[in-house]
Amino acid sequence: MDLIYLRSFIEVARCQSFTKAAENLGYVQSSVTTHIQKLENEYGVVLFERFGRSMRLTSAGEQLLETFERILALYDDSKNLVSRQVKGNLQIGTIESLIAFFLPPVFHRFRKSFPHITMQVRPLVDGESVQGVRSGQLDLGIILDRPIVADDVESVIIRQEPLVLVAEPRHPLRHEKSIDIQDLSGVSYIATETRCTYRAAFEQLFERCGVPYHIHHEFGSLEAIKQCVSLGLGIGLIPKISVTRDLEEGRLIVLPFSHPDITFYTQVIYHKKKWLDPAIRQLIDLLMEEKGVSESA
Repeated sequence: MDLIYLRSFIEVARCQSFTKAAENLGYVQSSVTTHIQKLENEYGVVLFERFGRSMRLTSAGEQLLETFERILALYDDSKNLVSRQVKGNLQIGTIESLIAFFLPPVFHRFRKSFPHITMQVRPLVDGESVQGVRSGQLDLGIILDRPIVADDVESVIIRQEPLVLVAEPRHPLRHEKSIDIQDLSGVSYIATETRCTYRAAFEQLFERCGVPYHIHHEFGSLEAIKQCVSLGLGIGLIPKISVTRDLEEGRLIVLPFSHPDITFYTQVIYHKKKWLDPAIRQLIDLLMEEKGVSESA
């Protein structure tokens, strides 16, 4: 039974006129008449009685009116529920530095709009997030990488994410105005884990330029890297957002190193066949707004 029939019935009952109901619904009168006839055939009862030019519901019609109004109210509520996505889960993969230093304000704002959405955020290296999006295990990946170009993955660039080479405050290169990769020959290096995208780019630059280096320690934790760097065990290449307080308090300094190969972007990725429901769209919008906040700060 089509819900259109129910709407036609309710409108005829309200207007007490097939003609007026048809006008209000945007149908021809014959269509409304057909809808009522189908309902009468379905239930085997007469729904309206005519008395001269007036008409009114039969007792059966009065019983069905209340029921049909409840059915349509439930249907409309279900559409509103789905359109607002007021409940559910979002599976997100991202890296530690973004979880700790970029995403919390975004998640706070998101919760105000969707308080009953549970965000399950998994700390993953970027390659794992890409694979999780491809397989459908993740709704979104929020990654720090070069722009993703793939047939099955869509990428929305949020912002260029500065990477800085940090050292302890008494490092021998601290007074240099600019340093290049050759100046880092033989350096002790506190590295992120092996699958980190910007670590791979940094080491490829060393190798391509024939510059020797030594990995003193390797950690999956940025806090551990910062602690070792501050103790003079080596330098570290990490996102600038993760060392803002350390720089302000003088525990670390930034060495004046940059290279076009070490240019990375925070970006949101999702499968190209993924339906972006209102909650996901809102989260992406908030991430884009956070870009503006960061740039104006």
